[in-house]
Amino acid sequence: MTGHPPPAASTHLDSSSARLPTRIVEVVAGVIRDARGRFLLARRTEGRDLAGLWEFPGGKHEPGESAEAALARELHEELGIDVELGPPLITVPQVYPDKRLRLDVRIIARWRGTARGREGQALVWVPPHKLASYAMPPADRPVVAALLQPSHYLVTPTPGDDDAQWLLELEAALAAGVRRVQLRAPGLDPARWRSLARQAVQLCHRAGAEVLVNADIALARELGVGLHLPSVLLHAQGERPPPPELPLAASCHGLEDLVAAQALACDFVVLGSVKATPSHPEIAGIGWDAFAALREQVSLPIYAIGGLGPGDLDEARTHGAQGIAAIRSLWP
Repeated sequence: MTGHPPPAASTHLDSSSARLPTRIVEVVAGVIRDARGRFLLARRTEGRDLAGLWEFPGGKHEPGESAEAALARELHEELGIDVELGPPLITVPQVYPDKRLRLDVRIIARWRGTARGREGQALVWVPPHKLASYAMPPADRPVVAALLQPSHYLVTPTPGDDDAQWLLELEAALAAGVRRVQLRAPGLDPARWRSLARQAVQLCHRAGAEVLVNADIALARELGVGLHLPSVLLHAQGERPPPPELPLAASCHGLEDLVAAQALACDFVVLGSVKATPSHPEIAGIGWDAFAALREQVSLPIYAIGGLGPGDLDEARTHGAQGIAAIRSLWP
């Protein structure tokens, strides 16, 4: 992330948003795990949209039916199980050619019975590390990310004069639970930053955190870590820069950026600013409604950024965000 809000014009929705389908379909799905920690997926049957793809089981609301009642009914009808619902996970708005889907995903706390495909659908229990390899509808990709990937993405502040203190503060952020870090230090002397970044990568790896370097493709390759592309570099890429096994992310400020990031096969992106930031209080954020309207037009996992902190995670998830990206609120 650039660390600064975009100009106001870059937050506008693309004109194609005016041509989106008007039909809205409310769907609720459940995340069911067995005693071995595997996730249950169901395969969409022939004759349905997106036939053959795997999804988290669930279905549409009946008129006047609550999401909770609809999910309990659907899982009983489809799988023959009775469930006790846990907390919400994420709500994903997603545009399809003929409709605008709103996928409300709940964790299933407990369930009774033997799950079987009562409507002829195939079922599979999938270990976490294989979940992302299953072909899924676009709305389910952010669900997998919400289940398996960090909910907070720390963007490091530029170091001051004391490198040792900066490293101590990074270590404190990792001790507080940060597990995905973007190393960013605009304007810092390149030799100093290379040395400091190398030490930071060691701290992150020791804590089990994923690391991405902002903008510097050569440094990312040298350190063997992921790459985070500012939006200006995003559009300059003809193909995915790092090796495929290393993460690739990008900063996005509008639909054009999001589409470019998806075409480049980014693993996730950051979108904002959602709210005004302390460094730029005069620039209003795009707000959650505009965030969701952009989110629904791609299937990427998206972090919300801009004036946000850990306390905004639930609100972010209700608008389809993977989580929160931040500098100040995630730094000690």
